[in-house]
Amino acid sequence: MAVYSVLDEASALASLPGDVDGYISICGYGSLLSEKSARSTFPNLINFRTARLTGFRRLFSFVGPIFFTHGIANLRTHEIAALSVEPCEDETIIISVFDISKTEIPAFIQREREYSFLPVFPESLDGKPFTNPAVLCASYNDEEFFKYKCSEGREIYFQQYGEYNIHKIWRDDALPCRVYLRHCVLAAKSLGDEAYNNFLDHTFIADRKTTIRQYFEKTGSSIMEEEPPESLKARYSG
Repeated sequence: MAVYSVLDEASALASLPGDVDGYISICGYGSLLSEKSARSTFPNLINFRTARLTGFRRLFSFVGPIFFTHGIANLRTHEIAALSVEPCEDETIIISVFDISKTEIPAFIQREREYSFLPVFPESLDGKPFTNPAVLCASYNDEEFFKYKCSEGREIYFQQYGEYNIHKIWRDDALPCRVYLRHCVLAAKSLGDEAYNNFLDHTFIADRKTTIRQYFEKTGSSIMEEEPPESLKARYSG
């Protein structure tokens, strides 16, 4: 398996070569599979395209504050998790790739700071390797996050989750947030059948055993009937 060097500093990301001068490439594997959703976060992105990334799997292991602040986390059922990716030698995922200006790097790092940033080399769907690296937001861990990246400390950080008794970010005991999962499935479907089936069969809940296709077989189809709240309609509607 390839060894990837973590890019935790803005200067490290800015030093990456891009296909367009002054830009870097970003990988999307969940909500950012949707170009509409990606543009709600990166309105000035360019060159949105689809690619294949080998050696990683998707899994719902990240518990971020956005689901709590928008009221779509369900603590009673543990449906509170968002997507991440982690190295896995035998897995291949279909992703989106797009370019953002290097001037946007500090905001990107702040917005996704709970993740580890890795330079990866996807390939086009017809098998042509990328010439330049793309940045992948990959799984991290609480210990290193609070030691190296969270200057305000645990107590202040977890205040953004409100009164929900959340004290751990990276978890293996959570289930996918329903509204978010629906959005990711719709986003994958918008890229075509190959991307849609890849998402169902190569995305796992936090147990790292159950695929999303199997999860739907167990839980039924009601998740796909969930509607996002007004505050997330533009971003989480596929």
